Amino acid sequence: MQQIINFIIRNKNFLLFLLLFSIAFVFTIETHSYHKSKFFNSANFLTGGIYSSVNNFTGYLNLKSQNQLLAEENNRLKMILFNAENKKDSTYLDTITYSGTYKFTMANVIRNTYSGANNVLLLNKGKNDGLKQDLGVISSKGIVGVIDKTSKHYATVISVLNTANKLSAQLKKTNHFGTLSWNAKSPYFVQLIDVPKIAPIKKGDTIITSGRSSIFPKGIPIGLIYDFKLDAAENYYEINIKLFNDMTNIEHVYTIENIDATEINKLLNSSINE
Repeated sequence: MQQIINFIIRNKNFLLFLLLFSIAFVFTIETHSYHKSKFFNSANFLTGGIYSSVNNFTGYLNLKSQNQLLAEENNRLKMILFNAENKKDSTYLDTITYSGTYKFTMANVIRNTYSGANNVLLLNKGKNDGLKQDLGVISSKGIVGVIDKTSKHYATVISVLNTANKLSAQLKKTNHFGTLSWNAKSPYFVQLIDVPKIAPIKKGDTIITSGRSSIFPKGIPIGLIYDFKLDAAENYYEINIKLFNDMTNIEHVYTIENIDATEINKLLNSSINE
């Protein structure tokens, strides 16, 4: 306390000046409308800038939760969209595939390989979330892969960038289809083989899933035709496809479950084995 008193005594002239200056400043603002408006405008500008910076910072911190909400909403919309489209689609002869209901589950990729020959992804969802083997996996841009193994909380996905992965795909504008595979050369391209040479194809055509299995519904985007050639026997095309997905940068994905897959596969297997 004595130190405070000593400080006041030593600086009494300066403190008196500050007091008188403050009183004069307040009187000036209160009695002159111009000065008053300038003062409050400056104060509002300063506090507004502070609040804006705080809001931008808190908004940045909330990006993760907002992305999660958007991904969940996209998942809900995908379920509505695909189920509605498949119910009214009559262009594909195998109508039993389209009689089922597709269930979508959102997941995040927590590990991704793309430089080897047999690449896999690891998802943060597993059996406890309803995931199981042979469910299709897509992103907002297109096909990603097929679930291979699951544990309680995680699942591995055989990437489209995996030489062991063979999927059915077709030209979007026709029903000509072939086998989608990967030659292990570039993470940005996959190959479509066994497409008959009568198929009218050209560079830039869109390739989609064919729907000829219970894994993917028809119409999931894959990529665009980059170039093509006939095979050695000149009976089928070998097509190079530039993927819509950047497989080196996958984060949010959706798994697709055909609720009727077990029934469909059981029926097909029984027909084949007869």
